[in-house]
Amino acid sequence: MHEEQTPVLKQTLEQIETLAKSHEKCEGASSWECVLRSRQQGRPSAKMFIDLICDSFMEMHGDRLYGDDPAMIGGVGLVEGRPITFIGNRKGANLKENVLCNYGMSNPEGYRKALRLAKQAEKFGRPVVCFIDTPGAYPGLGAEERGIGEAIAQNLKVFSTLKTPILSFIIGEGGSGGALGIGVGDKLYMLEHAVYSVITPEGFASILLRDPSKAKEAAEAMKMTSYHLKEFSVIHDIISEGSAEETASRIKQTILRDLDVLCSKPAEHLVRYRIKKIRGIGEVSGGKEWWQPLLEVFKKTQSLR
Repeated sequence: MHEEQTPVLKQTLEQIETLAKSHEKCEGASSWECVLRSRQQGRPSAKMFIDLICDSFMEMHGDRLYGDDPAMIGGVGLVEGRPITFIGNRKGANLKENVLCNYGMSNPEGYRKALRLAKQAEKFGRPVVCFIDTPGAYPGLGAEERGIGEAIAQNLKVFSTLKTPILSFIIGEGGSGGALGIGVGDKLYMLEHAVYSVITPEGFASILLRDPSKAKEAAEAMKMTSYHLKEFSVIHDIISEGSAEETASRIKQTILRDLDVLCSKPAEHLVRYRIKKIRGIGEVSGGKEWWQPLLEVFKKTQSLR
């Protein structure tokens, strides 16, 4: 029986790999299709990008308060001789790792580890690069007891005034406060198949529309794709996707280009620019037109009438 299933399994894995490396753009795809692509098991992970970008990488563990969180990876890497602190969400490459990493949903110790590494980077004059790929922070009882809200709030406070360059890349799912916890920086980029939103479409549909089956409609109304967010100036630019090596090369070029500019600026100027950028998010023209698709979704929901 096992031998009969092997060719089927092999074919399935090949299909996943082909889909993950697809060059098809989300610009012409629906928001829901982008959501599904951002969650694909075969997508390149933060650890994969770090290994492809860095000449060498030393991972660091623990928050020095409670313990280590496998859902958050962090350490120091060398990129063409330049030391950089890398921080990223880790979902895992298989089912066992998915469970170990809570599917990329970090506990408080994960965000406190990220904060420790960011402060260390500031102390030694290293820039920070963050890779975001999480549906949100871990909602478990233990996480609440250990202060997940406070941990994320501290990261928002400290990252916004950190006196060293910070670059953030959304490489898959950018969900809720879990993404914001390592998403505050001087520049924010998205891979073309990534998504970024305050809540998952399923959560939006369940809470606001009171109908979980309307996740597709919710995704369209939320304007969560890279092309929507570029249009609203929430992100700086979109990085096109190819194979893992091609995408990593584009990210590396972006990192080196931006750091050449940002590292030459005084720390006070960096912080002033970063705060101005954060405060400018949400100031868009054509607000009525933006809200229209959302209002239409509400109108079609029977339970809200």
